[in-house]
Amino acid sequence: MFIEPRVGNDNHAIRRGWIEVICGSMFSGKTEELIRRLNRAKIAKQKVEIFKPTIDKRYHDEDVVSHNANAIRSTPIDFAQDMLLLGGSCDVVGIDEAQFFDDGLAEVCVKLANSGVRVIAAGLDMDYLGKPFGPMPALMAVAEYVTKVHAICVQCGDIATYSFRNSPSEQQVLLGETESYEARCRHCFQEGLRKQNK
Repeated sequence: MFIEPRVGNDNHAIRRGWIEVICGSMFSGKTEELIRRLNRAKIAKQKVEIFKPTIDKRYHDEDVVSHNANAIRSTPIDFAQDMLLLGGSCDVVGIDEAQFFDDGLAEVCVKLANSGVRVIAAGLDMDYLGKPFGPMPALMAVAEYVTKVHAICVQCGDIATYSFRNSPSEQQVLLGETESYEARCRHCFQEGLRKQNK
């Protein structure tokens, strides 16, 4: 379990920012962990702002909602740059579905952290083909803390790190849940791709 290196809201302390990334496959608990960390910051009376991409409306237009139906209020935005205007005065900035943001996300997170903000970003590290997804590789490279969470493979019960798509769509971004995706281990993911490509 991740333990925060600094908690509290001592206004006289020097603000030191950093970047945390929570990554993994679908159904691995990324959003659940993001909400847990943000709620702990709120308990510590820190000023928290949460952002999500406007395209993610699976559960709610504004709230960040986990697969377990835990929710926290967020601000939907279109561009990573918007976080500098809306989150610069916060102690903590949370970001859900980070993979859907533009390639400027890592630079924005660095600017926030350099100004003393704790940044916590959650997102898929790989797309449905098992390739690095969007700005996530760059974001993980500049983060102080990276937590990779795992799901359970629905085929064999092993540890799952891949998001296997059941849909024939070849778009990189296809919003969906259990009707479109399964968490799979490496072996079952490769087997699934082989069957789809026959």
